[in-house]
Amino acid sequence: MALTSPPPPEADELPAAAAPVPDAGTRRSRRRGRGTGQARAMVRSPLVWVTGVAVLWFAAAFLVLPNLSLLGTTFFPDGQFSVRAVEKLLGSERAMRTLGNSFLLAITLSITVNIVGVFIVLVTQYFRVRGSRLLWLGYATTLIYGGIVLAAGYNFIYGRFGFVTNLALNIWPDLDRDWFSGYFAVVFVMTFATTTNHMLFLSSSLAKIDFASIEAAKLMGASTWTILRRIVLPVMRPMLFAVTVLTFLIGLGALTAPLVLGGPDFQTVAPLIVDLSRSPVTRDIAALLAIVLGLATIVLLAIMNRAEKSGVYFSVAKVATPIQKQPIPNPVANAVVHVLAYLVWLIYLVPVVLIVLFSFVDARSILAGSITLDSFTLQNYITVFTTPGAIRPFIVSVVYSALAAVVVVVGLLFVARVLQRYRNPVTSLIEYVLHIPWILPTVLIALGLVMTFDRPNGWVGGAVLTGTPVLLLVAYIVIKIPFTLRLLKAAFASVPDSLEDASRILGAKSLTAFRRVIIPLVLPTAAAITALNFNSLLDDYDAAIFLYHPLYKPLGVAIQESTRGENNLDAMPITFVYTVLLMIIMGLVMYFVYGRGASAGTPRRPGRAARRRAASSAAAGASVAPVDGATATGATEGHDQTPRRGGRA
Repeated sequence: MALTSPPPPEADELPAAAAPVPDAGTRRSRRRGRGTGQARAMVRSPLVWVTGVAVLWFAAAFLVLPNLSLLGTTFFPDGQFSVRAVEKLLGSERAMRTLGNSFLLAITLSITVNIVGVFIVLVTQYFRVRGSRLLWLGYATTLIYGGIVLAAGYNFIYGRFGFVTNLALNIWPDLDRDWFSGYFAVVFVMTFATTTNHMLFLSSSLAKIDFASIEAAKLMGASTWTILRRIVLPVMRPMLFAVTVLTFLIGLGALTAPLVLGGPDFQTVAPLIVDLSRSPVTRDIAALLAIVLGLATIVLLAIMNRAEKSGVYFSVAKVATPIQKQPIPNPVANAVVHVLAYLVWLIYLVPVVLIVLFSFVDARSILAGSITLDSFTLQNYITVFTTPGAIRPFIVSVVYSALAAVVVVVGLLFVARVLQRYRNPVTSLIEYVLHIPWILPTVLIALGLVMTFDRPNGWVGGAVLTGTPVLLLVAYIVIKIPFTLRLLKAAFASVPDSLEDASRILGAKSLTAFRRVIIPLVLPTAAAITALNFNSLLDDYDAAIFLYHPLYKPLGVAIQESTRGENNLDAMPITFVYTVLLMIIMGLVMYFVYGRGASAGTPRRPGRAARRRAASSAAAGASVAPVDGATATGATEGHDQTPRRGGRA
C-alpha cells in the first residue's frame, strides 16, 4: 500500500510557535510608531499645554535661575570670571576650620549612627528581646520630633542653663556649665536623632531575608554570630550603604544641632553660611561654601547610585519564609544585649518625658533645678493659647506648612500625570529638572533664592521677593517637589490605563476622565503626602532662617531664638509647650497616614466608599480592580524618603 503524506495544515491551524517573529527593525518601527502617537496625543491635549507652560515657568524661575545666579555671583561678580571668592575662602581660617568640622562630623556620624541604628533594628526586628514593642516605641520618638525642636529640647535639659545642669550644680558647684556643648554634644544628639532612616529602611531590608537560609545555616552548625555576620548583614549591605551615604550628607549639612549645641569651639559650615549671608561683603564666601556642600552632595549621591547599579544583591527563595526572631543562646550575651537595649531606650525616651513634664512647670523651678508639687501649673499652656505674641509663631508655621503642602500636591497632580503618561525626552528632561532640590542642600536653595530675587526680576513680573512673606512659601514648595513628585508618579502608575480608555469610549473628555476616574483613585495617596509634607515643614529652620519676614516669624526661628543666652530663659517653658503641641500634631498625622495596625511604611487603604466612587465613574461593565494608593514609605526630611538628606537635626 502506498504511503501518502497528510495535507499541509491551513494557515489558521498553524501552531503559535510557527508564527513569524518580528525582527529588531520591526520592533524598533513599532516602538517609534507608539512614540509618535504619544507625541501627537501630547500636543493635542490642552491639559498638557497648560501644565507644561506652568511647570516650565516655575522650573526656570525658581529651580534653574537661582542656581545660575548663585554661580554668577560667586565666579562672575563684575561680569568677568574671578576666583576671588576661592581666595577669600582659602585665606579665612574660620571658614576652613568650619569646613573641616563639617567633614569630621559627617565621618563620625557615619560610624556612630550606623552602630546605634543597626543595633536598634536588630533588637527590635531580629533578636528575641523582651519588650521589643516597647523598645520600638521609644526608638521611634524621632519620628514625631526633630530638627530645631529636638536640639532646643536637649539644650534646655542638658545645656548651660538646663535642668540637669542646674540640678548637678546643686551637688557639684564646680561643674562647668558648658559640659554639654561642642563636638561631643553635637555628635551625641545627632547620633540618636538621625536613626530614622535605619528604622524605616533597614527594617524593611531585614524583613526580606529568607528565614530558610538561616535555618539551613543552623543545621550546618553555624553560630548566631556567624549567621549574623555571613547571612543577615550581607543581605542588608546595599541598604546599609545607602543609609550611610545619607547619614554622611546629613552630618555635612547639619545646621540646627551645631548652631544650638556647638558653642564657640565647634561650628560647622551651615551655621557659618547663615552668618556670612547676612552681609553683602561676605555673601560670596557664603555662596561658595553652599556650592561646596552642593557638589559634595551630588558626588556622594552619584557614588551611591553607581554602587547600587553594580552592587551584588543576594537572592532569596521565590516564596520566602517570613523571618522569625532569633534567641541569643549565650546567657551573658543575652543579658548584655537586654541591658544595652534598655539603656539606649532611656536615652531616646528621657528627653521626650522631660519635655512633656517641663511644659507644666514654671521657669523658676527649672532654672533652680528643683521641682516640687507647687511647681506644676497650666499657666504655660494658658499663655501660649491666650497671648497673641506667643501663639503667633505657631499659627504662622501652621499656615505656611498647610499652604505649601496643599499647593505642591495640587500642582504636581497634573505634572505627575503628564510625566507618567507621556514618556519622551522632553518629559524626562522636565523630570530631571524637578529633582534638582533633591540633590542640593536646603541652605544652598535658600541662599540662591535670596540672591536671585533681591532686585526686580522679570521672571516674576519685575517684583522683588526677598524680604517678603512669599519667598519662604516658594522655598517650601521647591523643597517638597521631588518627594511629592516621586510618590504621585507611583500612585498614577498603579492606576490601570483601561479605566481611562473605557471612560473615553463612553464619550468622556480627557479632563473629565482625569477628574472623575483617575483623581479619586490617587486621592488617598495625595492626602497622605499632603499630611506628611505638612508634618515636615512645621518646625523647619534651615530655610526659614534665610527667608522669613520679621513680622511673620515661624516657629523654628522663635524656638532657636529662645535658646540664645540667659536673657531668653523665661521663654523656656513656652518652648516646651510648642514642642508638646508639635509632637501631638505629628503623632496624629503619622497615625492617620499609616493607620492603626498598618505595617511600617504602608499607608491606610482607601475606604470602600472612595473605591466605589472611582469605580462608578468608570465605564459601565468595565472590570475595576481595587487600586490602593502608592506607598508613602519613609516620608520625613528627614521622614521623607525618597530618602532625602535633610536637617532634621
